[in-house]
Amino acid sequence: MKRLIRNGSVLYEGTLRKLDVLFDENSILKAAEHIEEDCEVIDASGLTVLPGLVDVHVHLREPGHDEKETIRTGTQAAAAGGFTSIFAMPNLNPFPDNPEVMKSYLQKISEDSLVHTYPYGTITCGEKGAAVSDMKGMSELGIRWFSDDGVGVADDAVMEKAMQEVASLGALMACHTEDMNYRVKGASVHDSEYAAKNGWIGIPSACESEQLKRDLKLACRIPLRYHGCHISAKESVEAIREAQAAGADVTAEVTAHHLLLEDKDVRGTNWKMNPPLRTHEDRMSLIEALEDGTLSFIANDHAPHTLADKEKPMAEAAFGIVSLETSFPLLYTEFVKNTGRWTLAQLVSWMSEKPAARFGLEKTGRIEEGWKSDLILADLEHEYVIDASKFYSKGKNTPFNGETVHCRVKETIVSGRTVWKEESE
Repeated sequence: MKRLIRNGSVLYEGTLRKLDVLFDENSILKAAEHIEEDCEVIDASGLTVLPGLVDVHVHLREPGHDEKETIRTGTQAAAAGGFTSIFAMPNLNPFPDNPEVMKSYLQKISEDSLVHTYPYGTITCGEKGAAVSDMKGMSELGIRWFSDDGVGVADDAVMEKAMQEVASLGALMACHTEDMNYRVKGASVHDSEYAAKNGWIGIPSACESEQLKRDLKLACRIPLRYHGCHISAKESVEAIREAQAAGADVTAEVTAHHLLLEDKDVRGTNWKMNPPLRTHEDRMSLIEALEDGTLSFIANDHAPHTLADKEKPMAEAAFGIVSLETSFPLLYTEFVKNTGRWTLAQLVSWMSEKPAARFGLEKTGRIEEGWKSDLILADLEHEYVIDASKFYSKGKNTPFNGETVHCRVKETIVSGRTVWKEESE
């Protein structure tokens, strides 16, 4: 069924233009100044038409942790935040580390997901870091992405074997690097004077960067596609830059919260995430690395928790924040609207076309004839206040509750069909 968007400002070839967009369930059919077609018309007056966003780092929690999030609530949150494609992390129960579990997981996704949802398989069985998972079996089901997100693979020999398997399959490995030799019990925030002043136990940057350096040395020898998750430290940025210069096929992501916040912003457990918010110098290094291409794009690390998970002392509270419904508005407001440091086209590319390209989603992330009909309509003109109580996600754990933003997604279209539209107030 054909549909037509009229009267919107369309991000087309890097600039905003007044265009009509004609599409069906398969692709964008045409973008032009005036299109006559006998079909449903969507009036986008006052709105900006953008390609749907892509997030390669989302925790949906189901199966196993349904009290925190489900496939349905998580993908509702994704749609409300403008994300039309997401990649779901595998720290679940049961872990998707073999074809049998993965088949069941894929079936549940097909039944409940509102957006394109692509699951990761684990790198190791049960994410225990001892034995490599059945990647070949999962790859035969179409799984091309593997991660043990939430933990690092400590054993060098296991990681080398896993990398060789990923390379042989032509798949991609996405790694949470964390050397637990650098982290003591109760560690919660970045290791700094500010942490000590507040009585919090710190996590040094080496906890992330040293295991990453190990991985990158292997990636320089083994011809695999390697991706670093949620980079937070300047030492990690430099290690990635060196590996890329050496010819390794390495990319890495940075989260919205690491681009926006620093260790001295921490006020409580809703600012507790892993890796932690680090120094101003680290944050500037991340921004500059994104701009120069060392860091390839932006991801979310959406990590919903129950209220009880967060209403604990800092040392005991769960790590993570929810971000699907806030990241694009926050980044647009800070870096495009307020400071002008980035263009809208840059931001959308880092949140759509670039992650799509790296993770193998064809013709995703642009408004162009023949590209996927995954689109969002956003209001970039009016102020809105973030209200966690209205999130579609089960998780309300955000440090941004009450923040004013100049961006709000109004409608989300996946494969030509509206899957979410803001209710009239």
